[in-house]
Amino acid sequence: MKKDAAFFMKKALAQAVAAEKRGEVPVGAVVVRDGKVLGRAGNAPIADRDPSAHAEIKALRRAGKKSGAYRLNGCELYVTLEPCLMCYSAMVQARVAKLIYGADDPKGGIFSTGVFDGVKHIFNHRIKIEPGVLAEPAAAMLTGFFRARRRAGK
Repeated sequence: MKKDAAFFMKKALAQAVAAEKRGEVPVGAVVVRDGKVLGRAGNAPIADRDPSAHAEIKALRRAGKKSGAYRLNGCELYVTLEPCLMCYSAMVQARVAKLIYGADDPKGGIFSTGVFDGVKHIFNHRIKIEPGVLAEPAAAMLTGFFRARRRAGK
């Protein structure tokens, strides 16, 4: 089986499904180096009682522990939703080589909101970006989650 971007994004989507089952916003992330998963996680701010417990942050933490280093040189991060500024900044600090994400986030994503244009000059590390990988299933999962939440609130 070829381990391409879709292969690893499916692993991130599985983490999003698990997060949703726990009542979290369905976002999943996977950190990969040389075709091997070093860290994976789904959103967990509710369960962890931690506003920084985004899928990306948790996956980066796990990858750091597994690799024995806080710098994740040569790693790729696959995430189902465009990252926020906090998560992107953590990727810079970790020296992630490439970010691959699924759905755009026009309300909180670092690129879709234009935030990146205003802050990119402060980052001392550049990350290659590949947006839109399996964007449709990632977006559908999020849309369905929030639709169900709105219905439950009525």
